[in-house]
Amino acid sequence: MKLAVCREFARVGFVNLLAFRLRYYTGVLTYFLNVTVYYFIWKALFAEDPHFAGFTFPEIVTYVAVGWIIRSLYFNNIDQDMAQEVLEGKIAMALIKPVNIQWMFVSQALGETAFRLVLLTAPAAAVIGLVFPARPPSSAGHAALFLASLAGSILIVAMLNFLVGTCAIRLKSILGLLRAKFFVQELLSGLLVPLSLFPAPLQKALALLPFQHIGYTPMLIYLGKLSYAQCAAALLVQALWVALLAALGDWFWRVMSRRLVIQGG
Repeated sequence: MKLAVCREFARVGFVNLLAFRLRYYTGVLTYFLNVTVYYFIWKALFAEDPHFAGFTFPEIVTYVAVGWIIRSLYFNNIDQDMAQEVLEGKIAMALIKPVNIQWMFVSQALGETAFRLVLLTAPAAAVIGLVFPARPPSSAGHAALFLASLAGSILIVAMLNFLVGTCAIRLKSILGLLRAKFFVQELLSGLLVPLSLFPAPLQKALALLPFQHIGYTPMLIYLGKLSYAQCAAALLVQALWVALLAALGDWFWRVMSRRLVIQGG
């Protein structure tokens, strides 16, 4: 799909959220409360072990604060939007558009990301940064690599959500699937706890999945836990996952949309 078309869908995604901007003001408080709760949980744990899970307390505070801040950026509603369009019958309109369906939804999600950056991520970062002693990136080089990894996180989440949303074509209602995906992604992305807390065999298994590259990989880069060579390898794996999920999404959409039953009107 042409870049100009992607930009237009991104603009539409940005504009559509203007009607819900008040929700993002309250979202700043929600993210602040999440960081506050985890701050005191980790503080209690580090009172017993000053190097718990391979982190120092200042590092884990930064991990929690920045982790929730970037979560506000890579989160999107592609799967919920697709499920709603299926229920209302609007998904049929997507079939007659001369565009790549996956990139249409991903572009709209990127517009949503731009909206969130202005009205949620930046204010949340300001509030959280004033209260909690989060550290800056370990170096300028790691900061640049962190931003590159964050871009990969945004695309991976968007494409995973497209795959889940596509299931609505056959399942019609995917509320249970959405809930399961939400909790699996929150846990396996490293948002709730660092993956270094998991048993070694499970860590190796999780390394074969894309979830850790959503939150855990960017945070290791931010904290300087990875050397530049390791960062390059991690970014390469992220790029491969983006390409793989994009190809899988296109194939899955073609398979699922061969038989479409329209509901609603």
